This record gives sequence, C-alpha cells and structure tokens, in this order.
Amino acid sequence: MPRGSKAKYTPKQRRKAEHIEESYEQRGLDPGEAEARAWATVNKQDGGGEQAGSGRRKAPQQKTAARKDSARRAAAARKGHPANRGRLTARRGRRASA
Repeated sequence: MPRGSKAKYTPKQRRKAEHIEESYEQRGLDPGEAEARAWATVNKQDGGGEQAGSGRRKAPQQKTAARKDSARRAAAARKGHPANRGRLTARRGRRASA
C-alpha cells in the first residue's frame, strides 16, 4: 500500500478527518496543511488506521497495570537484579555455585 493511503481508516475516522480539515480551512489554513493536520489529529486521537473492532485496544486498567509492572522491572534492573525473576532460575544458580 502506498505511503499516505487512507484505505485502512474506518469511515468514522475519515468523517472525523474531513470535519477537522474543514475547521482548519475556516481558520485560514491552506488546504494541504489543513489536510495534514486533520489526519495527524485523527492519528493522535485514534491511534492510526484499522482500529475498529473488538479487542484492538487494551483496557485502561490493563494499560496502567502494564506500565506499573514495566516500571517496577526497570527499577529492579537498574539495581542489578536479573531480568528473569523466576524462582527456579535463581535456585539453579545457587546450587551450581555451592
């Protein structure tokens, strides 16, 4: 698919971009810049094309939990803890060195 193609956007996203573009043109922007800003706005709000349907996005609670978990693991890694936090791996390491 060529770069800049809008084929993967839903009809709702296309309508939204059209309304945003018209708004920018009413404010005095040239049509090319208005179109570019309209699609940039749609991308920022909706996350790009082909987003409709069930199961496409994480629930806000899952996203928050994932971020917290990632931050916790990153902090542990900065302190020198191994990335793999499985107990079995840690036990094997102790036995091998004993």
